[in-house]
Amino acid sequence: MSIRDYRRDLHRIPELDFDLPQTLAYLRKALAKLPGTVIEPAPSSLCIYFDAGAPDTIAFRADMDALPVTEDPDREYRSEHEGKMHACGHDAHMAMLLGLCDFVGEHLDQLPHNVLAIFQPAEETIGGAEGICRSGIFQQYGVRAVFGLHMWPGLPAGTIASRPGPLMARSSEITVDVIGHSVHIAKADQGRDALMAAAHLLTRVEAQVQQVPGHRLLSFGYGYGGTVRNAVAGTAHLEGTMRSFSDQTFEQLRTILLSEARSVEAETGCQVLVDVTAGYPPVINDEALLARVEQLAPIHRIEDPQMTGEDFSFYQREVPGVFFFVGTGNEAALHSSSFDLDEAALDSGLDLLRTLLFLEGI
Repeated sequence: MSIRDYRRDLHRIPELDFDLPQTLAYLRKALAKLPGTVIEPAPSSLCIYFDAGAPDTIAFRADMDALPVTEDPDREYRSEHEGKMHACGHDAHMAMLLGLCDFVGEHLDQLPHNVLAIFQPAEETIGGAEGICRSGIFQQYGVRAVFGLHMWPGLPAGTIASRPGPLMARSSEITVDVIGHSVHIAKADQGRDALMAAAHLLTRVEAQVQQVPGHRLLSFGYGYGGTVRNAVAGTAHLEGTMRSFSDQTFEQLRTILLSEARSVEAETGCQVLVDVTAGYPPVINDEALLARVEQLAPIHRIEDPQMTGEDFSFYQREVPGVFFFVGTGNEAALHSSSFDLDEAALDSGLDLLRTLLFLEGI
């Protein structure tokens, strides 16, 4: 079966998070004919290990989950699951990895490395990569390097892009709840204004973050407070995100947020509750490994790292790894109902994966 067929079949059956019964059944059927060992190292995950008799193993990862998006209707191979769509290209990622598995199965006796192919759930939500890493599968099969790729709008179809060092951000979610005391607006001096306290926090944090050098982001995109126009707001709620390309900068931003929250508490008498999730680590490409790839394949160098996050970073904390972008050939945004790709890009992605099989010096 061609990688285009794989992609279109998988595009029709998008599923979310860890709830992937049809996707997993499709993959199991495709892998069953191959000379590899199929493993389920973590819930809703699927891997296949190809033993080439080599001293080391290289791993490749594709994510499986889709998004709760209703797809545009004018598609030849539209989603059959209403309200769900492969709007982030994970169908393409799986198709390319299946194509690689087919190639490995046909050329196993020619390969210099054993191969572990990882089909991972829940990239879009809580980070399915972490559970796979905790399973110990990298240690069990002697993995020495890991590779992944992602379809990327705005790049010409099939262009392979990456950069050494930071590629994608550490991404964390922020929730702030401010608790004050509501009174009639005519007696405002007897209350504690949670909405005003939240406003102070927003402006102070923004001013402090602007002083932090380098690529970083701490921003709030959603908030509300109070109940009626003629009463002091007794509560306020803020939701935001924090992103950086190093743990040091991340902790600096977190310290700013918590410090300003304590200052606002002291000045307003309101209680300010702050929750910052651990989130995904930053995607940091191994510079030496990427340099070896560039000796074998044309890689377009991206100048600046991207503020988006990716849980591929968990694998890079296990072993050296490189993450690549593959151009979709159009501008339709990730996570949008119009997302699509030029299927010629699938061939370029598969060509890259095949090339990586023969890397030396890992």
